[in-house]
Amino acid sequence: MAVSLMWQALLAIVLSACWLPGWAHGVLPVPALTAALIDQTHTLSVEESRAIEQRLRSIEAKSGSQVVVLMVPTTAPEDIAPFAYRVASTWKIGRKHVGDGLLIVVAKDDRRMRIEVARALEGAIPDLAAARIIDHQMAPQFRQGHYAAGILAALDQIAARIAGEALPAPQQPTTARDRVDLESLAIFLFFGVMVVAPLLRRLLGNKRGALLVGG
Repeated sequence: MAVSLMWQALLAIVLSACWLPGWAHGVLPVPALTAALIDQTHTLSVEESRAIEQRLRSIEAKSGSQVVVLMVPTTAPEDIAPFAYRVASTWKIGRKHVGDGLLIVVAKDDRRMRIEVARALEGAIPDLAAARIIDHQMAPQFRQGHYAAGILAALDQIAARIAGEALPAPQQPTTARDRVDLESLAIFLFFGVMVVAPLLRRLLGNKRGALLVGG
């Protein structure tokens, strides 16, 4: 009898849990990583978005670290901490061999912010520093409706802290001019060999001339 009552109690707990908001509606899906700034709240203007994206590109160009900002209306029924962790784990931002990504999540309607830091940046931006950036740079501006200003102020602090870390230098991308120079050199060498090869064979003989051209 006691065992039967225990199972009934457990069943009641499970059934009641299934009707909680998190079970009924599920959690917010992780969006696709399409840009360094994703504003699902449509809060930022075009100019504000451009300024933030430029700042994010500047951080990556100088330090190699990838920083991404995600704005959502709410993370309900999930708390912002597990949601941000799910997003960071799915996106895997930052350099793979370094682990220097950073994610800023803003849940506008919840009035919650979260900074998720990859392992290589944990020394530069520990939990206490992340909390201070949220409390001192983001929250005061957000309360006045200045979301772009708050994000940019936070990025200034983040960039300064990343700059103090001994991270591998960012890889310099190949420019269009570099590609043109390499192509020009290849064309020059090709035609150079076509012209010089017969002269070397005539002067040194077929065998020695061919060996020299091949070298």
